[in-house]
Amino acid sequence: MKEWLRRAFTRKIMVEDKRGRIRKRLEPPSDRLVLAVQFSLYLLLALVALEIAHLAVLHTWNSEIFSAITGTAGTIFGVLLERKG
Repeated sequence: MKEWLRRAFTRKIMVEDKRGRIRKRLEPPSDRLVLAVQFSLYLLLALVALEIAHLAVLHTWNSEIFSAITGTAGTIFGVLLERKG
């Protein structure tokens, strides 16, 4: 998953060289960004599993777990949009 995230967060920047030609340069993401998003994705999966277990065992919806799921998902999407923007 780490390499997939690294490829997804790599920016493609167009730069002009000394001769006036436009070249594509790849700017890799920092390791901290990749690890933070990887941790957030694992946290999201764990929270979804916890919500499913809560539904299966207690037959009720837990709004606190769902709020943590939406917060984590919003953080991940925010990072994705900011990095690619």
